[in-house]
Order: sequence, then C-alpha cells, then structure tokens
Amino acid sequence: MEETSSLTNSIIQTINSIFQTLFSSIDNNIYKILDDLVFIDSDILNNSIFEKIFGTNTSNGLLIIANSLLIGFALYYGVRLLYSYYMNLQIEKPYQFIFKLLIFGIIMNCSFSICQQFLELNSFISQAIQSLGKHLFGYNISFSELILQLNKSISLGEAELNIFSFEGLIKGFISFGLFNLIFSYSLRFVLVKLFVLLTPFAILSLINQSTSWFFKTWFRTVLSLLLQQSLVAIILLLLFSINLSSTDIFSQLLCVGGMYALIRANSYMRSLIGGISTDVSNNLNIGSNLLKNI
Repeated sequence: MEETSSLTNSIIQTINSIFQTLFSSIDNNIYKILDDLVFIDSDILNNSIFEKIFGTNTSNGLLIIANSLLIGFALYYGVRLLYSYYMNLQIEKPYQFIFKLLIFGIIMNCSFSICQQFLELNSFISQAIQSLGKHLFGYNISFSELILQLNKSISLGEAELNIFSFEGLIKGFISFGLFNLIFSYSLRFVLVKLFVLLTPFAILSLINQSTSWFFKTWFRTVLSLLLQQSLVAIILLLLFSINLSSTDIFSQLLCVGGMYALIRANSYMRSLIGGISTDVSNNLNIGSNLLKNI
C-alpha cells in the first residue's frame, strides 16, 4: 500500500515538474513575442524586401501589375463605350470615367504611404488605451506584464504548483490559451502584410462598379484585422482591473473569462465588422474536413 502511495506521489510530482518546466518556458519566451505580434504599427512594412515586392515606383513590384491593369480598365471602358453607341446602351460618361481613372490611379500609386499612415493611426488608438490603463493601474497594459501579475496570484512558487489543483487548472488554461494566441496572431500578422500587398488592386477595383465588391471585402477584412488589437487592449485593460487573489475563486474565474475573451477576440470582431478568421484551430478543422471530402 505504501509502495503504491509512494509511486502515485512520484508520478504526480513528475507531472507537476513537467508542467512547471513547460509553463516557465512559455512565460519566459512567449509573451514578449505576443506583444510584438498583437500591437503592430507601420514598422512591419519597413522592410526592403517587402517594399520591393510592393513596388518602390510605378515600374516595379506589384505596382507595375496594378498600373497595367489600370490601362486594361481604360481599354475595357473604350470597348464598352463603342459598343454602347452601337447598341444604344447607357453607361457612365467618358469624363466621369476619366476622372475616376485619374483619382484612383493616383491613390493606388500612393497606397503604400496610405497603408503606413493607416497602421500608425490604428497603433495610436491601441496605445491610447494602453496609456489609459497605465495611468489608472500603474502597469504596462501588455501580455508580458499580465503574466507577471497572474503568476503572483495563481502560481505562488515552483514547489507549490499542482496541476491537479484548481489553481493549477487555471494556470494550465491560461498558459495553453495564450500559447494558442501565438499561432492566431502570427497568422494575423502575415494576413495584415498580405492585404497591404493587395491594396493597389483593391483601390483599382473601385474604377468599375462590377468589381467594387472586392474593395468592400478587402476593407472590412483589413479593418477587422487592425481593430482587433484595440479590442485586445480593452480586454487587457479589464483584466488588469480585476483584483486577483490566490484565495478569491471569483476573481480567478473572471480572469479565465478574460482569457477566453482574448482567445475569441477575432470571432467577436468578425461578428461586428466581418473579415477573415485567424483562429488556427478552426482553420485546421476546416482544412481537415476539406481533405476528408476529397
């Protein structure tokens, strides 16, 4: 009986030690990266390779393709105009089309600078929320600061961590939940840069009414991806307002609710504005279902 009890205790201690090492590794390496992934600004575009792909002028990168399409739209309108005279159809006036062609052509070729300013404005909004939190609570509103405060209340020390306790379960949920955010916000980071590359084509689509839907979809998606960091900042602000205590189960449950809200932030923003999913687990499930149907 004593041997069984000793073996059980040894297994429990080993499991706790493994999880303690895992949680410590996540705490020390993950959260600073998560702050950099979530709270982005125009610095993500300051890359020579990215600028070359986008196009540094009208004769290289994706801009040369967009300007070629601009000429294509002009030729397409010319054909439609001749056809309308022949078939007696009503289309927009030539001066209206030329005006749109010039305006959207200029905006398209300045789209890189416009994206930079838009990213800076979005960053300013989230930074304002973070500054408000620092003024109210005296803490930097960030994931790295959040984990420091959570560890003071939930994990009291390496020897006291018990994954089979209520505090241990909460610690596990928080650590694995935020670890999941790394993949989600890594995907968001990539998607923001991808949709910046699509900006010239989105603006170009406004020239023709039949293609303007592309701009609307693009705009909702970009707006959803960018405003997500302001929503995250607000959720973090609420988490810092909770008076966490290792003996207060209610505050710990509120913290779990806040963590779940962070995980679901993208879904909430998509429900409000629209856009694209950055939930890695959902995307993996969709991908596996598609493979099953092949």
